Amino acid sequence: MICPQAMSHQKSDGMSYAPKGQTRAVCGPGEFRFGAMGLDHGHIYGQCNGLIEAGGELALVFDPDPVKVTKFCQTYPGVKVARSEAEVLEDRSLKLITSANIPCERGPLGLRAMDHGKDYLADKPPFTSLAQLDDARRKVAETGRIFGSYYAERLHVEAAVYAGQLIQQGAIGRVVQVIGLGPHRLNAPSRPAWFWEPEKCGGILVDIGSHQFEQALFYTGATSATVLHSKVGNYNCPEHPDFQDFGDATLVTDNGATFYCRVDWFTPQGLGCWGDGRTIIIGTDGYIELRKYLDVARDKTSDHVYLVDHKGEHHFAVHGQVGFPYFGQLIRDCLDRTETAMPQRHTFLAIELALKAQAQAMVVGAKTKRYTARGQ
Repeated sequence: MICPQAMSHQKSDGMSYAPKGQTRAVCGPGEFRFGAMGLDHGHIYGQCNGLIEAGGELALVFDPDPVKVTKFCQTYPGVKVARSEAEVLEDRSLKLITSANIPCERGPLGLRAMDHGKDYLADKPPFTSLAQLDDARRKVAETGRIFGSYYAERLHVEAAVYAGQLIQQGAIGRVVQVIGLGPHRLNAPSRPAWFWEPEKCGGILVDIGSHQFEQALFYTGATSATVLHSKVGNYNCPEHPDFQDFGDATLVTDNGATFYCRVDWFTPQGLGCWGDGRTIIIGTDGYIELRKYLDVARDKTSDHVYLVDHKGEHHFAVHGQVGFPYFGQLIRDCLDRTETAMPQRHTFLAIELALKAQAQAMVVGAKTKRYTARGQ
């Protein structure tokens, strides 16, 4: 059961944004028990919401911070509080562990979960170095477990899900370019210390850029891509000289499509949500634009899809109409040992591209230090 306080998601702050959808159980009661560990980022609530709505049972939670645990238990009454990480890892009834701990700690926790026979769902970014990615690839091959990543800007946005369905139906022909815009509101006073340290969050192209790289691969149907150019900068945070508040990148995929993304922390206070996330998908027979979280100065609701094709101009307001199939698919993958929610190769390739773009980025703007992810 999810308490009423969790029913409305907080659109002003991306760190506490936790979408909710309809309950569409894909398993029986108690068939898919899972645990939550690492409550450092508010995305843990979105991850748990999605799994619960798909029929999962949130059984255990652990975090060393009792304040975070108390808040979590208020949102999910009935969840048992574990006394240690080991208690969660060693509970044989759990099928999966989900986590939104500090980004640099997500990969290592995933290895421990897989060593204990559990599948794993990490918040994005799942890794902050190529070395961590290599470790996870080896562990997946060794154990046969699933290492998932919560790329929420596609998986937990109905407009993005609907766009994928339109493309699969051939609505715009062959996709030739994707443009992803991922602005975020900084909300500096609410940010924890690790947020400002690229060694812990991976840098802007890893932290929030990984969302964009995943969407590029999905919408183009690519199985590999090359980073052509990338930039990072610090324009407006002089008190945190190592922090990056701007980043962009350009890719070309193995099937000939191109991709450009821009991510930043410049969302002004006047906007009615934490960021005006948009995606533009250009095809040979039309194009799609997603206005994910609101339609600026026109409509405060989320999930607007605009389609222009040979027949005309179309607007689809899909909030509450599409749902979030990823979570049910993931649960069935864990139970059936299938691969329908997201191919493991795709999960890892998205973050690999983000890590490479971060590592080779040109530094622009003010006094931003180049940050090369550890292990590269």
